[in-house]
Amino acid sequence: MAAAARGRGQAGLSDTIVALSSGQPPAAIGVIRVSGPDAFATAAALAGTLPEARRAGLRALRDADGAMLDRALVLTFPGPATATGEDLVELHCHGGRAVVAAVEAALVAHPGCRPAEPGEFTRRALANGRIDLAEAEGLADLLEAETEAQRIAALAAAEGRVSRAVAGWMTRAAMLSARVEASIDYDDEDDVHASGDTVATIVAEAAILGREIAAVAAAPPVERLRDGIRVVLAGPPNAGKSTLLNLLAERDAAIVSPVAGTTRDVIEAPVRRAGLAYLLTDTAGLTRTADVVEAVGVERAQAAAAAADILLWLGDAPPPRDDALWVHARAAQEGRGSPASGGQIVVDRDDPASIDRLWQAIANAATSLLPRTDALPLRERHRRLCAVAADELSTVDRDPLIVAERLRRAACALGEIVGVDATESMLDALFSRFCLGK
Repeated sequence: MAAAARGRGQAGLSDTIVALSSGQPPAAIGVIRVSGPDAFATAAALAGTLPEARRAGLRALRDADGAMLDRALVLTFPGPATATGEDLVELHCHGGRAVVAAVEAALVAHPGCRPAEPGEFTRRALANGRIDLAEAEGLADLLEAETEAQRIAALAAAEGRVSRAVAGWMTRAAMLSARVEASIDYDDEDDVHASGDTVATIVAEAAILGREIAAVAAAPPVERLRDGIRVVLAGPPNAGKSTLLNLLAERDAAIVSPVAGTTRDVIEAPVRRAGLAYLLTDTAGLTRTADVVEAVGVERAQAAAAAADILLWLGDAPPPRDDALWVHARAAQEGRGSPASGGQIVVDRDDPASIDRLWQAIANAATSLLPRTDALPLRERHRRLCAVAADELSTVDRDPLIVAERLRRAACALGEIVGVDATESMLDALFSRFCLGK
């Protein structure tokens, strides 16, 4: 794991690394982290005598020539019980750009010390066994979380909820493997047969485990929380789509005019509501036309409607999808009358309550598309590996050698979730998402 975790361009764990771990300056405080085998010596070169471990001490930071750089709080954390698994020092400096730059420059001037690469602190935590791959992915999601739902799911993964579930599954698979091996090695022993632990029994228990894993993996992945729910407004020209988009987004995201065909292209407006992310999409009116530009807009509108997670249909004719929310827009307009179908959702621009009712209908439709807050926060990668494991565990073969091999492959698939066999490319893709100093 340590070799895999270094990755392309990594100089290895023998280096001491430095980076700003707080927000970019200017700020009230700039927290500079130093991690690695020479962390204490590097910090002492600036601060002199270091304070007692895990106790803050005020120190004057000076460069190699003795010039004062700043007065900072210094904290030391001896490894391996640290965030990175290495000796770690934090310098809590004033957060001005010049101060941070000067302190960082003085630190990296120390032999064996260099600036950290993005995500390298967390990568070292993974390499040193402080966290596993699923926890690292959860931490990456937590750093990028923009909604409450994203924060909850990411924090659960970062705190090890996925890892604990996977560890439990792997333990059960390992126990089944041991029992299969026993049946192979001691098939002629009377006590093995007396215990009733036959291959058929093991296969049945493996199938139960497979179904349990498959049921958990069937839930929507946590990426849906980040990507958001695509809500597409579609219908004929001049049906009120752009007006409704602006009302739902609570801003003028689309141009509105009484002229049919004003919207010629797909217009997107991201919205966050009740802790969830939505992407509202306005489309050109669906109509037959000889106008080349308008025809392209109609084609894009049809494609958007087909790909929508939730389709809001504003036409008077029945919607093209059975799962669409049929909206009766501009209800107060003269001549609109009552909706043709009792299932339509009536909205009017001058009735805020009607917009709230539509939002509630959208939220209800989104429920089945998003993972529950109490569900295991599996990413799409986790779900694919769980599906592989579940398939291997669902074997109906009675040959103990085949059963043992399938159990081994199931365990390997589960192990990949927590990084037992993580590939170099997957690690590079993950850690490139981190900022410097994390």
